[in-house]
Amino acid sequence: MVAAYRFKPVVVVLLLALLLLASLLSLALGPVAIPLDDTLRVLLQRMTAAELPADQVLIIEQIRMPRTLMGLLVGATLALTGAAMQGLFRNPLADPGLIGVSSGAALGAALVIVLGGTLLAQLPTAVLPYVTVMGAFLGGVATTWLVYRLGQSVQGTSVASMLLAGIAIAAISGAVIGLLSYLADDAMLRTLTFWNMGTLGGASYERVAVLALCCALVWWRLPRQASALNALLLGESEARHLGVDVERVKRELVLLTALGVGACVAVAGLIGFVGLVVPHLVRLLLGADHRRVLPASMLLGAGLLLLADVVARLVVSPAELPIGIITAVLGAPFFLALLLRAQRRGGV
Repeated sequence: MVAAYRFKPVVVVLLLALLLLASLLSLALGPVAIPLDDTLRVLLQRMTAAELPADQVLIIEQIRMPRTLMGLLVGATLALTGAAMQGLFRNPLADPGLIGVSSGAALGAALVIVLGGTLLAQLPTAVLPYVTVMGAFLGGVATTWLVYRLGQSVQGTSVASMLLAGIAIAAISGAVIGLLSYLADDAMLRTLTFWNMGTLGGASYERVAVLALCCALVWWRLPRQASALNALLLGESEARHLGVDVERVKRELVLLTALGVGACVAVAGLIGFVGLVVPHLVRLLLGADHRRVLPASMLLGAGLLLLADVVARLVVSPAELPIGIITAVLGAPFFLALLLRAQRRGGV
């Protein structure tokens, strides 16, 4: 533990370097590769059309820049909320996806897309992202509240019961989404497929703006609960003795997680395992202090998701793999390793 804190500045510098490298690669690589020096010139200088090819400027500024910004927001938010959930439930195997909030947010978005199709067609185009985000947010809040209530017992909140309830609700949400897919027309079906597999391909400056509004509140409030999360690591009774309003903290963490994950699902679909793997890696590097875990998780989550997006664009170029497939391929083995480790220690 002492060694981890001793090298904290080095770790933070490395995380920042990883994020900068991932951002640069996200802007430069794709079906049309752009040299890194040209990419930097577009970012750092005001160039005229004669000095740089117009197609390169267009690709970077109008296609890859909003995609990169969305990847930064989504990766950082999923990792941040995952770290908060693991701290709240005092379990490294908990994340927003495993307790049902991600699937609930996807269900909320699916209900808006399919059942609200006629209404959405009458709304201005600029309003549509807000409506979809609201549907995903309400779906995430509803499922999170239900999981939280099902996890209550006489002794308090049961993490095991909450995880089991999350699995059950995720299955129910998947079944309802399957029914909606059966009822949807071709256009709706393509949109639903987007939600279920996850991608940053639908990025635009308008969606980034909507997502940034939601993420700004999450980024501002969640790190402020770091001390309360540290106290909760000792147990709820001990946290109360230390002056923490446990119930208020729980409600705020759940609401902020639902807002952040709901907004991310609304614009990027289901992207799993980021909220599970990233906080655990950060704790291995920096220890369990949430004052370090929360901001470091944001940096690592943003960087890793951008790298996963680059891989998704290049593996089957010029086609594109859904980014949810990449994160699942990388995250599922790590999750199984965590589970086996916990079983050997007599945990979950």
